[in-house]
Amino acid sequence: MNPTTLSRLLDLNRHFYQSFALPFSATRQRLQPGVLHLVEQTRQASSLLDLGCGNGELARQLNHQGYKGLYTGLDFSPILLDEAAASQAGNFRFHQADLSSHDWDAHLAGIRYDAILAFAVLHHLPGMDLRLQVLQKVRSLLVPGGHFIHSEWQFLSSPRLTNRIQPWETLGLSLRDVDPGDYLLDWRHGGKGLRYVHHFSEDELSDLAGLAGFEVLEFFRSDGENHRLGLYQVWR
Repeated sequence: MNPTTLSRLLDLNRHFYQSFALPFSATRQRLQPGVLHLVEQTRQASSLLDLGCGNGELARQLNHQGYKGLYTGLDFSPILLDEAAASQAGNFRFHQADLSSHDWDAHLAGIRYDAILAFAVLHHLPGMDLRLQVLQKVRSLLVPGGHFIHSEWQFLSSPRLTNRIQPWETLGLSLRDVDPGDYLLDWRHGGKGLRYVHHFSEDELSDLAGLAGFEVLEFFRSDGENHRLGLYQVWR
């Protein structure tokens, strides 16, 4: 993917999550079943880094369950971060950071984490080079043997969501400009918007894990009306 296209897709998603932060948050008032399944694993960690923490619903769940470790949430939307930080305990910290920047870990003060979480995040990062850049930094931020726990949206499993796919020409792009698996999806809550999303296959994620120096420990599908809208993986 050429740098101009990559920049346009990143800007598209930045604009979306700024313009539709509140309507988006309104649709994210409960944790997905797949995330709930993994909460017990995350509660055992003494330090957690949550990439793309959004409105802080996972942090609220952990706080409610009495999590006493260090939780750090990162997101690039100040509106969502304000929601996330409201009424949280002192061991829950939140910082604004953009994963597409080289210094997104600047607020972390050299801390290494038992587990790093990224639910519904990687599919918003265009291009293999950027994904590997982020994943290699994730690996450097984990303690030895630490876990990277993440999920990717499997929207092609739903006819309803597949109907939201828009032609790249809407942005003045074509299939030649983007990578296989890249899609443009519309948004219909609180106005009309567009988002860039990549649809990962299991094999693609496994290859990505190997390239970034991880071992896949666990994977499963969950969420949605067919229990297949989220692909979850645990890497070490």
